[in-house]
Amino acid sequence: MTGLRLCDLTVHHHGPHGPVTAVDGVSLEIPPGTTLGLVGESGSGKSSLARAIVGLTPVHAGRVLLDGQEVRVRTVRARRRLGRLVQIVLQDPDTALDPRMTVRQTLVEAATAFHRLDRRARAERVTGLLDLVGLDPRLADRLPRQLSGGQRQRVAIARALAVGPGLLIADEITSALDVSVQASVLNTIRELQRKLGLSMLFIGHNLPAVCHVSDTVAVMHRGRIVETAPTEDLLRGPRHPYTRALLASVPTLPTPPPAERPS
Repeated sequence: MTGLRLCDLTVHHHGPHGPVTAVDGVSLEIPPGTTLGLVGESGSGKSSLARAIVGLTPVHAGRVLLDGQEVRVRTVRARRRLGRLVQIVLQDPDTALDPRMTVRQTLVEAATAFHRLDRRARAERVTGLLDLVGLDPRLADRLPRQLSGGQRQRVAIARALAVGPGLLIADEITSALDVSVQASVLNTIRELQRKLGLSMLFIGHNLPAVCHVSDTVAVMHRGRIVETAPTEDLLRGPRHPYTRALLASVPTLPTPPPAERPS
């Protein structure tokens, strides 16, 4: 398990008219073994924050701390160390999967990036990872194009877990999936957190989905955190107007009319 702390994190992007602040002085904490949900509309800065944590986007100011140690991705060695601690799963699984590699090859490559495994251990690791994410091990010799979108996303999750990270960042991983598949993947995420004791940052724009897997929820708006609360407290009594607007925008099913009694 790996704990994460962000201290006044600021991230800038280069826009056509100069620097644009994507993340504006964000401070957050994920205690080891817990899940923090980060919710907000598109463009609120969620993905920029995630990419800054794993060193894919430069940090303009502030600090990223893992288990109390500041992360500074300035060398290949530092990036490799970070990769052992933190893995990220993105919205589009195709960004993580080589179309020319089978599922087995993808998982073996990830599993052996930091660990030496013999042939038998590799086979067991592949089977174990596929079972962990709810996939039939017989899919191991298929290519990504032979899988459904939900299956590809599960393989991407398995690839991230193959490294054995203490912190998993899931960035909008269900937003491109059908509703029924979303629910299945969300349940898998909850089960993974329970089984592995992972620390997790779960990012999304669908508040109910984020709340379903999170112990605590942070609401992000225009690059800033406007509210943070335990999940049940936030659902029961949101304080910020933006949070209330997110809750109000969630569609609800109409109440069916009472059944007519037979005359």
